[in-house]
Amino acid sequence: MEKTARKRGARRLMDYFRFVFFIISSLSIGHSALSKELCFDEREFCNSQKVISATKWMISAANPLAVKAGATILKNGGSAADAMVATQSVLGLVEPQSSGLGGGAFLVWYDSKTKKITTLDGRETAPLSVTPNMFLDGNNEPVKFFDAVVGGNSVGIPGTPALMKSAHRRWGKIDWEKLFSEAIALAESGFFVSDRLAKMIKRDGRRLKKFPRTSHYFFPNGKALESGEKLENKAYAKTLRSIAQEGISVFYRGRIAVDIIETVGSATGNKNTIVRGDLANYKVVERRPVCKVYRSYKVCGMGPPSSGAIAIGQILGIIENYNISSLGPTSPEAWRLIGDASRLAFADRAKYVADSDFVKVPTKQLLSQNYLHERAKKLNRKKALLKVHPGILKVDDLSHFSNDASLELPSTSHISIVDSYGNALSMTTTIENAFGSRLMTRGGFLLNNELTDFSFRPQKDGSPIANSIERGKRPRSSMSPTIIKDNQNELKLILGSPGGSRIIGYVLKTIIAHLDWGLDIQKSIELPNMVNRFGVFEIENGYQNNYLFGSLKEIGFKIKMGALNSGVYAIAVDKGILYGGADPRREGVALGN
Repeated sequence: MEKTARKRGARRLMDYFRFVFFIISSLSIGHSALSKELCFDEREFCNSQKVISATKWMISAANPLAVKAGATILKNGGSAADAMVATQSVLGLVEPQSSGLGGGAFLVWYDSKTKKITTLDGRETAPLSVTPNMFLDGNNEPVKFFDAVVGGNSVGIPGTPALMKSAHRRWGKIDWEKLFSEAIALAESGFFVSDRLAKMIKRDGRRLKKFPRTSHYFFPNGKALESGEKLENKAYAKTLRSIAQEGISVFYRGRIAVDIIETVGSATGNKNTIVRGDLANYKVVERRPVCKVYRSYKVCGMGPPSSGAIAIGQILGIIENYNISSLGPTSPEAWRLIGDASRLAFADRAKYVADSDFVKVPTKQLLSQNYLHERAKKLNRKKALLKVHPGILKVDDLSHFSNDASLELPSTSHISIVDSYGNALSMTTTIENAFGSRLMTRGGFLLNNELTDFSFRPQKDGSPIANSIERGKRPRSSMSPTIIKDNQNELKLILGSPGGSRIIGYVLKTIIAHLDWGLDIQKSIELPNMVNRFGVFEIENGYQNNYLFGSLKEIGFKIKMGALNSGVYAIAVDKGILYGGADPRREGVALGN
């Protein structure tokens, strides 16, 4: 019987990959391989898959089925905003652990006519029921992280549906209703469970089984879904059909809103109160991008409540004072500079960055040339920094704030698109932790646990924390959707990644590898991940024996090996040619024409 079961599982897996490659080949356009082993030796980084090129349009995202949906829209004359709606709708079905209708997102948009960049903030907001001490126990100590995550207490008001509609209203070219057809068809007929999803279900089984509706979906007949198994979600198809036909009012004011309220309020052991007004009053906010000139490029991204663009801008502004380009990707000195510059940025992030609608974030000061030049002087040494502190800024209402130590665990997803009109979109989308709050609505989608991105403590040592929880506030994030322009104001690079607070390091590495070290976009993505946020240099599993490991240790860094599973999806532009790259650490692809 065991042998038969293994054969059946192998057949299912083979069917899944045949299906994926059929989808890609049926489009008759270029694509990157699904996943291959990363390649590295002591002196050279090498490609395990080739960058693809196109002249009309390109999309790179986290799942082949979702990419295919977006590519079909682009092929039929849709804009990047149209393709995003189609892609996100499928991602919520096939990659429910990472993003979906129950989550939030940040979007960065480049307009080809005006050459201007703007951003849309679709981050979740805290409901009216929150209190400053809601994540503290009877002794005024933070509760255990997953005790807060699993259940209704962690659920923020979802922003993704509103963001999808807002982007389409501004930049869409195809009828709203038509953008959901691929996702609806897949939900009704079924899709093949990917190896990644199957592994994550088994890994998180105890938490997923806590709620009956979630358990029934991921553990039909009491057994975890297997890789290659076909999975239907007719409830999700019904939800998408309602949104397609009625618009997002059904989500924020209609029957789906009632479903969300009831799901959060009835969660056994960890319920919360969301009221109709919380959902009805949700708004997407258009914000000015946060940009930093780096050498001859303009690097733009999402400002507060995201810390991504500020941190990336700070790190680039610090290392610009050193000749990173000549050092190259295998230089311990290069990684010392990057690592300690990152630590300085994260120290500032902990103290100064939160939702700018509630806290005066000193963005200009944090990114000023003089300030970063002074911070860069701290790296004028041979050894790693012993201690790192936030910089001293002239900001009266933040000078007395305490540092924040809130967690932000990796999940999330990313979409990068350039359409045939020359517009570009970079969107990072999330439900926060893998499978979010683990609460599934009757509508077939999971709800986020975004409120645990706030600091569990409202204050520390008598000083308030900028990222403390408040009604209507958006929790700080590290999501870093990024668009880079060259000195002619033309598109140069579109990218982003999942990965919790490590997102900043993943995106930064890709930018430096491409712009400074001249690696093509695929090689830049595949470069081994090395991240330093708080003093410990995290190095991707598999590279313990390379000489960088020993050299960084000698310099004075503590080293920790780990599964740094970035999911960078990027598009580089050079002389009118689009080059797509997809992270082999996950299951996404790039498609273009």
